[in-house]
Amino acid sequence: MWRRILSTTSASARHHFVRSSNNTNTNTNTITNLTINRFLLTSSTSNVSNPFQTTAPLFSQQSASASASASVGKLRVEDVMPIATGHEKEELVASLQGRDLLEMNHPAGPFGTKEAPAIVQSVYDKRIVGCPGGEGEDEHDVVWFWLEKGKTHECPVCTQHFKVRGF
Repeated sequence: MWRRILSTTSASARHHFVRSSNNTNTNTNTITNLTINRFLLTSSTSNVSNPFQTTAPLFSQQSASASASASVGKLRVEDVMPIATGHEKEELVASLQGRDLLEMNHPAGPFGTKEAPAIVQSVYDKRIVGCPGGEGEDEHDVVWFWLEKGKTHECPVCTQHFKVRGF
């Protein structure tokens, strides 16, 4: 952007200086040409680095390595985000495998009956579950209870049944 502005100003300055020099004598014309050359040299070519130069995108090297490794083999977490640790790394591993790690936090499905209880996924043997009731008039305040693996639990308000299933 700055180079564009400088080249525009240098071209207009050159045009202005040449136009004004046509009306003067040769001595002034020589001084004007020297001024033009000095102006053009200082404005367009400078050995000092420009503080407004664009930088490379933040993840350009990482995205290049990710595309290279994707063409060679499977994509790894280190290719996507090399400093990922803990839960963030688990989420990235799951998304690269094509599954959503956090889908267990928002279970949705049909109303659970005794024959076909609503399935809640959990990594652990026990989990706290909240029952908001059914839809429409069947809704009630959220009732919280512990759900254990291998047992079904019935909501005391709406009689919906829940069951835990592990991954």
